[in-house]
Amino acid sequence: MTEQNIHDLRKIVGEEDCHSDKAHLSAYCYDATKERKYPECVVFPHNESEVSAILKYCNTHKIPIVPRGAGSGFTGGALAMDGGVILALEKHMNQILEIDMENMVARVQPGVVNMQLQKAAESVGLFYPPDPASEHYSTLGGNVSENAGGMRAAKYGITKDFVMALRAVLPNGDIICAGKKTIKDVAGYNIAGILIASEGTLAVITEITLKLLSKPKYKQSAMGIFPSIQAAMNAVYKTMASGVTPVAMEFLDNLSIKAVEEKFHKGLPTNAGAILITEVDGNLPQEIEYQLAKIKDKFYENGASDFIKATNEQEATDLWFARKNASPSITIYGSKKLNEDITVPRSKLPELLEKISEVSKKYGVVIPCFGHTGDGNVHTNVMVDGSKPEELEKGHKAIEEIFKITIELGGTLSGEHGIGISKAPFMNLAFSQEEMNLFRAIKNAFDPNNILNPGKMAL
Repeated sequence: MTEQNIHDLRKIVGEEDCHSDKAHLSAYCYDATKERKYPECVVFPHNESEVSAILKYCNTHKIPIVPRGAGSGFTGGALAMDGGVILALEKHMNQILEIDMENMVARVQPGVVNMQLQKAAESVGLFYPPDPASEHYSTLGGNVSENAGGMRAAKYGITKDFVMALRAVLPNGDIICAGKKTIKDVAGYNIAGILIASEGTLAVITEITLKLLSKPKYKQSAMGIFPSIQAAMNAVYKTMASGVTPVAMEFLDNLSIKAVEEKFHKGLPTNAGAILITEVDGNLPQEIEYQLAKIKDKFYENGASDFIKATNEQEATDLWFARKNASPSITIYGSKKLNEDITVPRSKLPELLEKISEVSKKYGVVIPCFGHTGDGNVHTNVMVDGSKPEELEKGHKAIEEIFKITIELGGTLSGEHGIGISKAPFMNLAFSQEEMNLFRAIKNAFDPNNILNPGKMAL
């Protein structure tokens, strides 16, 4: 970029919202991967018209541009791989535009934080279920761009299941609206579906219409303690096949349990092979009782040694503490965490976890696992000493083998974190050459000059 380019962008957004100083470039050079790629300029658009003007300018001058929300992604999706412009949407485009009670939808700008919408919906008796672990700081634009999940996905699904329409700006500056408020809409191609999980490589999302639900009146949590990870995994898919659909079904393996206990001293069963933490909801007390009774039966049928029900909100919070603090706790096993979010069909969970244990022994690396087993999504964490190149090499080899196992079991490279740069080298494991060619053709149709988030998803 030239000084003239930066001057021209300042004319679009104003002096206070276009920066090329070291402080701004440093603040926007990284995401949750902790990798650093410096942009040449950071721009804060005020509205959709400015986004359009910025994209049109960058497209004309072949300047790379990377849309960014909170920068909380784990795969490098918000990194400026080729320099250029960071288009930061969190500063000005962060308003809830409407909560439509009659049609049970919300219209939001991309910079709205997930929890902000959850609270706004609940204040009027409605419910937005997608709850990624980053819900207190990740933005809805980022959630859509990565198709974020969360603990409630077992019953309610993930972000894509709630997106009804998107307004977006194409790389040439054209503004489009994909989808409608209507429950049914089969007119034309499903462009909204293509933009979801596209990681900002096809268009810049400027407005999102999301489906809301009626908020359930009751919920209750419980925890099952199991002697082995295989017993717990069997209990997961057999419970889900029994006619009960828990809101969440989360697990921690023994390594994760021990890590949380070492850090926080919560009295967790460190001799357990695994724990399952579940939650059910409904509008009648009888629904809650029936669901928990059914889950308890299935847990005991599959070897659970104990089943603990939370009888109040504090007890529920205590049960969920271990799961919500697993990720920061496992750093006791290594300074560098190679964190992946592989997903397999639920019935393949026992086999997946058994094979991950074999990979751990083969490469001599510690691999604590936890995650959303209600939807088959396992967070595998290969822990290594980041200061030792040989340790990192072993870790990356272990990750590649885990990816191959996952694909062989009918699974996918990512359940919610996306591909970005971290998993781009492994796309050929999951997709044929013909499929990759199709992805590139779609990218070229939207963005022939390849200015929008280049270098992501191996495109």
